[in-house]
Amino acid sequence: MTTKAVFFDVDFTLIYPGSTFGAQGYRTFCERHGLAVDITRFDDAVLAASSELEVGDDATYRADMFVRFGRRVIEAMGGSGDGLGACAQEIYDEWALCRHFLLYADVKPALRQLHATGLRLGLISNTHRCLTTFQEHFDLDALIAGAVSSAEHGYMKPHPSIFEAALRGLGVDAAEAMMVGDSLSHDVAGARELGMRAVLLDRSGQERTEADGVAVIRSLAELPAVVASS
Repeated sequence: MTTKAVFFDVDFTLIYPGSTFGAQGYRTFCERHGLAVDITRFDDAVLAASSELEVGDDATYRADMFVRFGRRVIEAMGGSGDGLGACAQEIYDEWALCRHFLLYADVKPALRQLHATGLRLGLISNTHRCLTTFQEHFDLDALIAGAVSSAEHGYMKPHPSIFEAALRGLGVDAAEAMMVGDSLSHDVAGARELGMRAVLLDRSGQERTEADGVAVIRSLAELPAVVASS
């Protein structure tokens, strides 16, 4: 069946965090709350805390899972004290602000190329960020036909209802749609379970050419050709 719509994850697919959420940024957050941390432990701390972001059987959107992630990063960097909870909450709150993020260079050219072919483009994001503000901030609103955030919808990817809501918003069936994202468990698995096609965006280049039969691309510049051949 011909692809009529392409949906995109947002964080680490279209945008990436700037220095605010790097090692030095975390130290700055912590200093405001009287916490001392070792920035050399940041990368290992993020890796250790990443399990907090896995969506289990209960895919209800819960802010506390993201706050716990920030808290565990701080703790793994050696931070402790009365300000720990408030610091983790501030990090969560600031993540919603577009000014802390940068758009990948391949995003606008790829979206413009896809949009020019008549495809409808949408966003599906496990976020509390306002996606209307996101589109305006990065000047994408003329290209995006619809968007669903997990905070507004109530469920996170890979729960089928968030994909179903996005499909309804663009007026397409699952078999007519494709999902593009950086997560096999959230983006790819959730979309395929519903009958959508899916593409894994692996900017690190660490995945195989195909992952479980799913096309893997390293840049959105490769996406138009994948869509055309689907």
